[in-house]
Amino acid sequence: MSDRILLSRLAVYAYHGVQPEEERLGQRFFISVACTLDLRPAGKADDHDLSANYATLATLVQTLATERRFRTIEALAETIASEALVMFPRVDTIEVRVEKPEAPIPVVSDGVAVEIRRSRRG
Repeated sequence: MSDRILLSRLAVYAYHGVQPEEERLGQRFFISVACTLDLRPAGKADDHDLSANYATLATLVQTLATERRFRTIEALAETIASEALVMFPRVDTIEVRVEKPEAPIPVVSDGVAVEIRRSRRG
């Protein structure tokens, strides 16, 4: 299936990471989500209830990223994916990308990111 809902680079300020400074000072993260689902029913009926509400999805991402603390961005991505699959039963697969532009690594970098893909079918 090629129908997708895309949320690109939602910016959140949060306190994820393994370093004490990350927990104390926090930093900006960018989170992108792509949901695969059949959008034909919503498009034909012009009915958002037959889709996955992207405003609700954006709120879920923001809430999970800012109200919980994770040591790894892998855990943040996994939590977003699993919670979204529960909340949106029409979604078949979800891809979550978490970017950490200010990762404390000892080389010049534009940031680090993880990207995961999860499916309702396991």
